[in-house]
Amino acid sequence: MKRILRIFAVVVILTALSAPSAQAGNDERRGTAGASELLVNPWTRSTGWGGVNIANVRGLDALFNNAAGLAFVDGVEVAYSNTLLYGGRSGLSSGATINAFGLGIRVFDAGVLGVYVMSMGFGDIDVTTYSSPEAGLNGTFSPSYMNINVAYAHSFTRSIHGGAVVKLITESTDNVSATGFGIDAGIQYVTGEFDQLKFGISLKNWGPSMSYGGSGLSLQMVNNAGNNFTVETRSAEMELPTCLNIGISYDFLIDKWDQRLTLAASFTSNAFLRDNYTVGLEYSLLNMVQLRAGYVMQPGLWTNDAATARNGICAGASVDVPLHKKDSDSKTGLTIDYSYQSADPLKGTHSIGASFRF
Repeated sequence: MKRILRIFAVVVILTALSAPSAQAGNDERRGTAGASELLVNPWTRSTGWGGVNIANVRGLDALFNNAAGLAFVDGVEVAYSNTLLYGGRSGLSSGATINAFGLGIRVFDAGVLGVYVMSMGFGDIDVTTYSSPEAGLNGTFSPSYMNINVAYAHSFTRSIHGGAVVKLITESTDNVSATGFGIDAGIQYVTGEFDQLKFGISLKNWGPSMSYGGSGLSLQMVNNAGNNFTVETRSAEMELPTCLNIGISYDFLIDKWDQRLTLAASFTSNAFLRDNYTVGLEYSLLNMVQLRAGYVMQPGLWTNDAATARNGICAGASVDVPLHKKDSDSKTGLTIDYSYQSADPLKGTHSIGASFRF
């Protein structure tokens, strides 16, 4: 087992350090990657403090931030989350709505299998053409993004946990589509007398390039002789938005009323965007109510030169309702989550989610 751990750790760390670092934070490559939805966190609990919980994420939320945290699922956990990105379908920008559903099952004493599906819809968009640019005359189309993720996490020791995710990526409209594959991998290390200090590292979205295809890339034309022919254009290949996340957190524990105050920080090295720095704070009372807030920073944020709207202040809350008897060994419970993320100059992003464990 120790040998497996060493091999896993070396592969994850060396790959993570080498893959995005060559062009990390390079403005010259900004906007050249595809499948940008892979950088949007669909899970409500972790977005409440900006996804800063790379080191201490637990449960199905870990399927996005750091798959190693999936190893803490005890029994079965089911989760659903709905996000109105930038105000939802009535918002200023894309009007995207995101739905995510996840399932985690402990299959071995130290192993957990997880799966989650993220679907992003944009509502109906008017079809316009070169010869008919007016909206409302040519019908509508509805783009759709979907990611299907399968993960496995393993607790190698009481302090070291690792996990990996394999994802199928699909993007489509009525006549153009693209399909790709990606891999995430991560490690968490827990230490301290009460496991209060945690470190985490994860590599996301490593995989081959994608390209579009379909009849939408074809054009019917007529030559000078009056003959019809079809011209087909080729889609350029696009790389996945690879990124490296490094995080740390520390829990301040107070015995009275089971209070906990967690400070967390993370750094994200993006291969096709500017690097991000995030700080966050979470307060827990009686292991039933959690309040959290975070701040996502990147170069240019204070000079109106930010490269993405996903920055600034975020906040959220969770309520955990036990569904078992007080003296029972069962951990059956229901958790309700809410989060808000600012998105200047767009409308803010609201998320609401629920998870059930038994």
